[in-house]
Amino acid sequence: MKKTLIMSRRNIMLTLAYNGANYCGWQVQPDSLSIQECVERATEQLTGTRCSVLAASRTDSGVHAVGQVVNFLTDSSIPPQQYRRGLQRFLPDDITVVRSQQVHRGFHATYSAVRKRYRYLIYDSDVLPPFLRGFVLHSHRALSLEPMQSAIEHLRGTHDFRCFETKYPNKATSVRTVMEVSLERIVHWLPWQADHHWMPLNVRPHEAAESPLILFEITADGFLYNMVRAIIGTLIRIGLHQEPPEHVADVIQSQDRRTAGNTMPPEGLYLMQVDYPAELLVPEG
Repeated sequence: MKKTLIMSRRNIMLTLAYNGANYCGWQVQPDSLSIQECVERATEQLTGTRCSVLAASRTDSGVHAVGQVVNFLTDSSIPPQQYRRGLQRFLPDDITVVRSQQVHRGFHATYSAVRKRYRYLIYDSDVLPPFLRGFVLHSHRALSLEPMQSAIEHLRGTHDFRCFETKYPNKATSVRTVMEVSLERIVHWLPWQADHHWMPLNVRPHEAAESPLILFEITADGFLYNMVRAIIGTLIRIGLHQEPPEHVADVIQSQDRRTAGNTMPPEGLYLMQVDYPAELLVPEG
């Protein structure tokens, strides 16, 4: 009987987008409102049963998401595609269910992930438009993009990135593989748009080069705690000509957090996408 009950449970995957400003982060914390708490409360209100919701990334307070992936097991007979609208009724306006689907019972949002993509937005001008406040890092000083673009090439490949890890040392391994990394000035960007390489018809290419909006993007098989924000702190030092581009290679080789730049604020960071093996994204049978 118990085995039959377990086999009848369905594994539901959700893709979430959220503004992280009003939360202590993804993970449940005492005396603070978390995104996990809101999602678990919504699933309970919809299905009548409390579910443990697992996430691909435990984003920190203030960090935003466009493509956070979570999953939970349920005995509910609600059609998988109906969870998107059903849960939205019980969620605050700054948390959105983008997609819902049934996946393989072996799917685990945290441990099944094979690749994650993050973006970080910087605005380097003396005056920050009020509509960008809370969504970008504001640098009052102009940054030189060319040395920063040279510096990020040292991030590619497989390295021990413990130099960019803060607060909680990784006890398993701090080796990660960076597959893709880029840095460029853009005219404007919509957080929910997967591809930012587009430009309005009335904007000339040279205007993008003069734009104060800088977009950093990195894809890796995993990230250490505050890794992206520490990388940004290091790149900003290079953009201000306080360090040469080769400094990134020196920091990685040192394996010492003190050699890297400061951990930058969370509001410029976005979890964009999490990838999984295709066979886990469909129900068995």
